[in-house]
Amino acid sequence: MKQIMFVCKKNSCRSQMAEGFARHLGNGNVGVTSAGLAASQVHPTAVRVMQEVGIDISQQTSDSLENFQPQNYDAVVSLCGCGVNLPQEWVVREIFQDWQLEDPDGQPIETFRQVRDEIRQRVEALLQTVNS
Repeated sequence: MKQIMFVCKKNSCRSQMAEGFARHLGNGNVGVTSAGLAASQVHPTAVRVMQEVGIDISQQTSDSLENFQPQNYDAVVSLCGCGVNLPQEWVVREIFQDWQLEDPDGQPIETFRQVRDEIRQRVEALLQTVNS
Protein backbone atom coordinates (compact mmCIF):
# COMPACT_ATOMS: atom_id res chain seq x y z
CA MET A 1 0.00 0.00 0.00
CA LYS A 2 1.34 3.42 -0.98
CA GLN A 3 1.84 5.93 1.84
CA ILE A 4 1.09 9.65 1.44
CA MET A 5 2.30 12.49 3.70
CA PHE A 6 0.63 15.92 3.50
CA VAL A 7 2.76 18.68 5.02
CA CYS A 8 1.91 22.27 5.92
CA LYS A 9 3.25 24.89 8.29
CA LYS A 10 0.95 24.21 11.26
CA ASN A 11 -1.01 21.10 10.20
CA SER A 12 -4.29 22.82 11.05
CA CYS A 13 -6.24 23.58 7.84
CA ARG A 14 -4.98 22.60 4.37
CA SER A 15 -3.07 19.46 5.28
CA GLN A 16 -5.91 18.30 7.51
CA MET A 17 -8.45 18.72 4.70
CA ALA A 18 -6.12 16.90 2.29
CA GLU A 19 -5.75 14.04 4.78
CA GLY A 20 -9.52 13.82 5.12
CA PHE A 21 -10.09 13.74 1.37
CA ALA A 22 -7.33 11.20 0.75
CA ARG A 23 -8.70 8.88 3.44
CA HIS A 24 -12.24 9.21 2.09
CA LEU A 25 -11.46 9.04 -1.64
CA GLY A 26 -8.67 6.49 -1.24
CA ASN A 27 -11.13 3.88 0.06
CA GLY A 28 -8.48 2.22 2.21
CA ASN A 29 -6.15 1.69 -0.77
CA VAL A 30 -3.54 4.22 0.46
CA GLY A 31 -2.07 5.10 3.83
CA VAL A 32 -2.49 8.77 4.70
CA THR A 33 -0.77 11.01 7.25
CA SER A 34 -0.50 14.77 7.67
CA ALA A 35 1.98 16.79 9.66
CA GLY A 36 3.25 20.32 10.11
CA LEU A 37 6.60 21.98 10.37
CA ALA A 38 5.14 22.73 13.81
CA ALA A 39 2.12 21.06 15.41
CA SER A 40 -0.90 23.11 16.46
CA GLN A 41 -4.56 22.04 16.39
CA VAL A 42 -7.14 21.06 13.78
CA HIS A 43 -8.88 24.31 12.80
CA PRO A 44 -12.60 24.31 13.74
CA THR A 45 -13.57 25.94 10.43
CA ALA A 46 -11.68 23.25 8.50
CA VAL A 47 -13.69 20.66 10.42
CA ARG A 48 -16.90 22.54 9.59
CA VAL A 49 -16.32 22.88 5.83
CA MET A 50 -15.30 19.23 5.56
CA GLN A 51 -18.51 18.21 7.38
CA GLU A 52 -20.38 20.14 4.66
CA VAL A 53 -19.11 17.57 2.12
CA GLY A 54 -19.72 14.59 4.40
CA ILE A 55 -16.18 14.06 5.72
CA ASP A 56 -15.46 14.13 9.46
CA ILE A 57 -11.93 15.25 10.34
CA SER A 58 -12.74 16.15 13.94
CA GLN A 59 -10.77 13.17 15.30
CA GLN A 60 -7.60 13.92 13.30
CA THR A 61 -4.64 15.29 15.24
CA SER A 62 -2.06 17.95 14.47
CA ASP A 63 1.42 16.43 14.49
CA SER A 64 4.97 17.61 13.92
CA LEU A 65 6.81 16.31 10.85
CA GLU A 66 9.80 15.43 13.02
CA ASN A 67 7.72 12.58 14.49
CA PHE A 68 7.82 10.75 11.13
CA GLN A 69 10.45 9.10 8.92
CA PRO A 70 10.57 10.11 5.23
CA GLN A 71 11.51 6.61 4.05
CA ASN A 72 8.06 5.43 5.20
CA TYR A 73 6.32 7.54 2.51
CA ASP A 74 6.01 7.15 -1.25
CA ALA A 75 4.39 10.53 -1.86
CA VAL A 76 4.97 13.83 -0.06
CA VAL A 77 2.80 16.87 -0.73
CA SER A 78 3.46 20.35 0.60
CA LEU A 79 0.28 22.40 0.61
CA CYS A 80 1.67 25.80 1.53
CA GLY A 81 4.83 26.25 -0.49
CA CYS A 82 6.84 25.04 2.50
CA GLY A 83 8.59 22.48 0.32
CA VAL A 84 11.65 24.70 0.25
CA ASN A 85 11.83 24.41 4.05
CA LEU A 86 11.58 20.62 4.19
CA PRO A 87 14.64 18.51 4.89
CA GLN A 88 16.01 17.10 1.63
CA GLU A 89 15.06 13.52 2.45
CA TRP A 90 11.35 14.50 2.28
CA VAL A 91 11.66 16.19 -1.12
CA VAL A 92 13.31 13.22 -2.86
CA ARG A 93 10.50 10.71 -2.30
CA GLU A 94 9.05 8.86 -5.32
CA ILE A 95 6.39 11.60 -5.71
CA PHE A 96 6.87 15.14 -4.41
CA GLN A 97 4.40 17.95 -5.09
CA ASP A 98 4.27 21.52 -3.76
CA TRP A 99 0.73 22.85 -4.20
CA GLN A 100 1.17 26.37 -2.74
CA LEU A 101 -2.46 26.84 -1.73
CA GLU A 102 -3.82 29.96 -0.06
CA ASP A 103 -3.89 29.81 3.75
CA PRO A 104 -7.55 30.06 4.80
CA ASP A 105 -6.70 30.68 8.48
CA GLY A 106 -8.18 34.01 9.52
CA GLN A 107 -10.15 34.28 6.27
CA PRO A 108 -13.94 34.12 5.74
CA ILE A 109 -15.56 30.69 5.51
CA GLU A 110 -15.90 31.16 1.73
CA THR A 111 -12.10 31.03 1.48
CA PHE A 112 -12.06 27.76 3.43
CA ARG A 113 -14.62 26.37 0.98
CA GLN A 114 -12.62 27.47 -2.06
CA VAL A 115 -9.41 25.97 -0.68
CA ARG A 116 -11.30 22.79 0.30
CA ASP A 117 -12.65 22.36 -3.23
CA GLU A 118 -9.23 22.93 -4.79
CA ILE A 119 -7.70 20.40 -2.39
CA ARG A 120 -10.33 17.82 -3.37
CA GLN A 121 -9.47 18.19 -7.08
CA ARG A 122 -5.75 17.91 -6.39
CA VAL A 123 -6.17 14.90 -4.09
CA GLU A 124 -8.24 13.13 -6.75
CA ALA A 125 -5.43 13.68 -9.28
CA LEU A 126 -2.78 12.64 -6.74
CA LEU A 127 -4.60 9.39 -5.98
CA GLN A 128 -4.66 8.56 -9.70
CA THR A 129 -0.90 9.19 -9.89
CA VAL A 130 -0.12 7.21 -6.73
CA ASN A 131 -2.26 4.25 -7.79
CA SER A 132 -0.98 4.05 -11.38
